[in-house]
Amino acid sequence: MAKVNKALFWSLFAAGGTLTAFVFPVLALITLLAAYGNPPDIMAFEQMRGLLANWFGKLVAFGLVSLGLWHAVHRLRVGLHGLGLRADGVVAFLGYGLALLGTLLTAYYLLQI
Repeated sequence: MAKVNKALFWSLFAAGGTLTAFVFPVLALITLLAAYGNPPDIMAFEQMRGLLANWFGKLVAFGLVSLGLWHAVHRLRVGLHGLGLRADGVVAFLGYGLALLGTLLTAYYLLQI
């Protein structure tokens, strides 16, 4: 990968990691409550649809999903390199391609709401 691209992918990785570190514990708690049949009222379908129908809610959801994807792919790429997989070009192309596809699909589906 060219050095020009390194800063771009590193910034997406850092932003995704920071955002995930702050938001994931709350999402895990809400999911745990929902799994045991006691979900908060905010998880009702009407509430979630109302949240994602707003442009700001869409922007926040897009940031959470897309930056989380970029963080996960970069972490996976570095981990595979550390385990001895030296086909870095192929891993980078496939991984970042999947993150880009996930980002585009997230935008598409959020715009459908």
